[in-house]
Amino acid sequence: MLRQASRPMPASHAKGSVDRSCREPGDPHAELAFDRFIAEIRACTLCAPDLPLGPRPVLRGRPSARLLIISQAPGTRVHETGLSFNDRSGDRLRAWLALDRETFYDETRIAIAPMGFCYPGRDGKGGDLPPRRECAPRWHARLLAFFPAVELTLLVGSYAISHYLPGARAGSMTEVIARWREFLPEIFVLPHPSWRTTRWLRDNSWFEREALPELRARVAVAINPSPRSAPCPRR
Repeated sequence: MLRQASRPMPASHAKGSVDRSCREPGDPHAELAFDRFIAEIRACTLCAPDLPLGPRPVLRGRPSARLLIISQAPGTRVHETGLSFNDRSGDRLRAWLALDRETFYDETRIAIAPMGFCYPGRDGKGGDLPPRRECAPRWHARLLAFFPAVELTLLVGSYAISHYLPGARAGSMTEVIARWREFLPEIFVLPHPSWRTTRWLRDNSWFEREALPELRARVAVAINPSPRSAPCPRR
């Protein structure tokens, strides 16, 4: 079970836990509560004064989702289209996962929740600013509780990893990613798939050689469960 960085933690994972109720995906009461909660998120204006393009929370998923992707924050292209990872970073991430767009955007199987739901703006060097700090503490614990069937969570980029695995960030991001096996079977840590990662991939060829085959295999199992798979994860 994924851990939130807001309560006590086991030694090797993040602080505190998210209580995911064991409701059957498809429960009409849970679906209605989920829809109301998503509408609440989409109406959020908490950071509006600090968002150069205004608030437009972007996230995806249904309570039946079995793969959860926790990423960084939308870029301008994602903000414009309202579609998570609808950019070159998304192309690279889908290649890493060996998923086509149709499968990747199947909300019944895959949920996407960035650390910041809205585009945060640009910094002085032309890159995107970090996700707004108000967002994840306000929404994530309640949001993740609506995904009881999640079998695998991908922490994509330094902000997601730092939030959910704060005890793992003693070294560099490369050192954390190199320890990807330690966080299995529930969590898979990944670098952010932006253009800045191109050189990192060249310098760390082990990632594509060792980590990606395992990642693809685990993603395939998570989103294509066997008929005997229980609809609710272990507690």
